[in-house]
Amino acid sequence: MATRWGLCGAGKISHDFSVAMKTLPPGDHQIAAVAARSLERAQEFSKRHGVPRAYGSYEELASDPEIDVVYLGVLHTEHWRVGLLFLKAGKNVLCEKPFAMNSRQVRDLIDASRKSNVFLMEAIWSRCFPVHAEVRRLLAEQAVGEVKLVKAYFGSPQLHIPRSVKKELGGGALLDIGMYCLQFVLMVFNGERPESIQATGVLLDSGVDESMVVVMKFSRNRMAFCAFSIAVPLPNDATISGTKGTIRVLGPMHCPTTLVVKEKETQYPLPEPCLPLNFTNSTGLRFEAEEVRQCLLKGLKESPRMPLADSVLLTEIMDEARKQVGVVFNQDSQ
Repeated sequence: MATRWGLCGAGKISHDFSVAMKTLPPGDHQIAAVAARSLERAQEFSKRHGVPRAYGSYEELASDPEIDVVYLGVLHTEHWRVGLLFLKAGKNVLCEKPFAMNSRQVRDLIDASRKSNVFLMEAIWSRCFPVHAEVRRLLAEQAVGEVKLVKAYFGSPQLHIPRSVKKELGGGALLDIGMYCLQFVLMVFNGERPESIQATGVLLDSGVDESMVVVMKFSRNRMAFCAFSIAVPLPNDATISGTKGTIRVLGPMHCPTTLVVKEKETQYPLPEPCLPLNFTNSTGLRFEAEEVRQCLLKGLKESPRMPLADSVLLTEIMDEARKQVGVVFNQDSQ
């Protein structure tokens, strides 16, 4: 039986997700419905992507009995409210990153998933890429000895994009792109909580972070350094330095196709899209879709590749970094 997806949101990321789905066997995955805030947008999307059902409200999608899992592709300021709607309706949910605005909201979503006994995953698609799987395998067999330092960079000029700079739209470098650097560090260090976090950054006039540097210290004298910015391009790569060599994930590290292990380079090409994409390497969204399918077939309630505990820790680190740099969202006082 194909996994029947419902898309919540008819924007750019839902478009790319639909295009990525077409690279998977139709017997395994099918997009059965799409919901948007206006019926017109949903119908337009369904026509373009060949989706059978279109809804003009999220509530209609939540009450559709012929949906196995909802992909939540709305703006992250809405993840908490809309996520709770689907989880309370008993739907499995793949929620786009960042999971929510702060760790309190993330815990609310996780609590709701456990009460309803449904699957929930933060869509950190990076974790599902073959490059990341290979990194985990190499680390498990200590291919570069003991890891001492992890560095990750992500810079993308986005000051012209309203959702990147406006506080009410959850803007800033940290929540949008910095979280990819932080999640990579947590993956390398197996979801371990850092002993210390030091963050410094600069803010835009709107009060969100334009650029930030986060340094973390872990047990056994291991360190991590992350730098990210929505003002300038950066190398967008990640380096794992061990006592016996180096692993480099070449840019774009959040959706990578090239891995360099002790100077030996390996390519992991992606399938070609059938329609133009909005974001880099978006056919790679196929990997997280397949991860969700496999988890549902096994009856799992969370993904071992992106466990909910990692999502909580990631958001707690981001809360602390925001606190140190001085980024406060309205959701923090709710």
